[in-house]
This record gives sequence, structure tokens and C-alpha cells, in this order.
Amino acid sequence: MSLPYFYAPQPADGVLTGAEAKHAHVKRISPGDRIMLVDGTGHTAEVTVSECTRERVAGDVIAERTVEPPQPQVVLVQAVPKSERAELAVDLAVQGGVDAIIPWISHRTIARWSADKQDKQVQKWRNQAIASAKQSRRAIWPTVHDPVTTNQLAERLRDARAIVLHEDATTPITDVDFSGVETLYVLVGPEGGIGQDELDLLGAQPVRLGPQVLRTASAGFAALCAIGALTSRW
Repeated sequence: MSLPYFYAPQPADGVLTGAEAKHAHVKRISPGDRIMLVDGTGHTAEVTVSECTRERVAGDVIAERTVEPPQPQVVLVQAVPKSERAELAVDLAVQGGVDAIIPWISHRTIARWSADKQDKQVQKWRNQAIASAKQSRRAIWPTVHDPVTTNQLAERLRDARAIVLHEDATTPITDVDFSGVETLYVLVGPEGGIGQDELDLLGAQPVRLGPQVLRTASAGFAALCAIGALTSRW
């Protein structure tokens, strides 16, 4: 059984404080238990706990490891779903191993973030990404970027390798050549789909995942699993 993961800015110190110490206390971590401390950038330390209070958890470091990021790096460009599906989309993507997430305000996106609420919504995505990274025992946590419009995304994708999941695409993902790709952008549109005008503007390669039409919240996860199996990521 894998060890519980907790965030520590310096895993090698074998110490948790603040909210993470409280979390460990709530999870009833006690002396003699083993836990994993991670800094979210790949540095980990396995610790045998000797002290556990609500304010501080400490122990002996018995192993340290640095996890290298997978190749290729996968950036999920996720059209913003309705509120009840947004955090699900992030949760599944993190479980699937995504390296970064870009919220996308597409032409057909129904959910619109007003300027005064944008920071709050992005923070919700970031909080969900951290929680999901711990739950899925990830040493490297994904970055959640600020949202982009279609025009801003088109500029970002200039000279980048990008695929867009599209139900009318004729190229299956199994036929895509990922060799030599260092960073791959995977675009997932809104429930209303991606219009031809956006496809032309973005220039990403349309790809079909399979015979079923997936919901926007689960499509990214399915794509990440397929890419994991088709590349060295897995």
C-alpha cells in the first residue's frame, strides 16, 4: 500500500508544520507510521514519524528520491465546463498525469468567468489540482495557468505541437506520431463543441479518441491515458 503524501517545502528536513501538520493529525498519523513528504517539484522523502501534534509532525528520513518529469510533457487546454464539472475535469486530468492545465474561454464556452471572480475560480482549480496530486501520489504537481481566450491560445500555440479532440476527426489518436515531441498541447472543447472557425484559427491537429463521444470533463483524462500508453510516459 502506498504511503500518504504531504507537502513540505524541504522534504529532506522530515518536518511538517501548519495546515499539513493538522491534516496529518486529522488522518491519525502517529509515531511509527511512515509518510511521504513532497515539495511538488519532484523531491521526495520517506519519513518514519517520531512526533505528531496538530502543530508539528517530525521524524527520521529513511529515503530520498528525485522524480524526473515524464516525456513528452502534456499540457491540457480545457474549455471551462459548467461549475459542477470544472473541478471534476481538473481532478481526472491530474489523476491522468497532466503536467499543466490552461483554462480556455472558447467561443462556445457557456461558463463565463467575470473579471472580479476569475482569480477565485482559478484558485479553485489550483486547490483541486493540489488535492488530486496528493491523492494520486504524485511527486510533481501540475501547474494551473491563468485562463486564455481563443485568440490568446492561438498565439500561444504558434509553432507548438497541438492536437484537438474532435468527434468528426478522421485520424485516430493511435495514428498520431509523438516521436520527438517535448511538449504536447491537448485541446478539449466545451460541451457545445469546437466550431470550424476556431479549428482554423488554432491550427491544432484534429484527433478522434474512439467511437464514443466523451463529456468535456472526462475527455482530457481519456486522452492522457491514451498518450501515456502510446509514449514513454507510462
